[in-house]
Amino acid sequence: MIYKANAGQDIYGAPIGILVMDCLIPYPPGTPGNAQTFDHPVIYEVVRGADMENLVYDPKPELLERFVAAGERLVQQGARTVIGNCGFMVLYQREMAAALPVPVFMSGLLQLPLIRQGLQPDQSIGVITASGRTLSRRHMEIACWGGQVPVNVRGLEDRPAFKAAVHDQVGWLDFPAVEAEVVETARSIQADHPETGAILLECTDLPPYAEAVQRATGLPVYDITSMIGWAFAGADRKHFSHKGYEP
Repeated sequence: MIYKANAGQDIYGAPIGILVMDCLIPYPPGTPGNAQTFDHPVIYEVVRGADMENLVYDPKPELLERFVAAGERLVQQGARTVIGNCGFMVLYQREMAAALPVPVFMSGLLQLPLIRQGLQPDQSIGVITASGRTLSRRHMEIACWGGQVPVNVRGLEDRPAFKAAVHDQVGWLDFPAVEAEVVETARSIQADHPETGAILLECTDLPPYAEAVQRATGLPVYDITSMIGWAFAGADRKHFSHKGYEP
């Protein structure tokens, strides 16, 4: 076998490239910002200036140029799929997909239409987000390609432990306290909307709590890691050996 080096490429063997916010948030195992979350290699590129203010609270269109440049760097390093590490990055989905030569999935919200397909006609999807006040109709329209998906959104911005770690960025995260807040939020969605058929965790800081949410609600729970698993399956197909097989 002959291996080839590509000019400008310093890293090999990582099919998934992840665009990371410019922030001071701990990434425990389970979050896409922690490489131990995955059983396959990933590479990262920080998008400087894409912080909470410019991405979540008051999105800046001029960030697109930085996102494209960061995505191009990931592709140059061998990424065959580019992923966004914040649900609010969905605002740049269409432009990023048009700009890069590989598949681009900027937000876990892109799973909404697929999840809806699997539910009963009268069921809805509960969405837990980092910021319920700024997750807008525009975000949902882009995620659903203009279609309508019944959702009930709850934000975590006023939950003390989550607010301290993600919004105030104190530099540390109280895992049990945040888990309790996320579970309580999921339960409140289910109590107020008994027709809820699934939960989607918009915020990429929430996958570590997905199992606890599922245990508490009995519902299927999706997040950015479920999307990355699907994207990886397409980017790096497994070879199935037929040696010795007899029908």
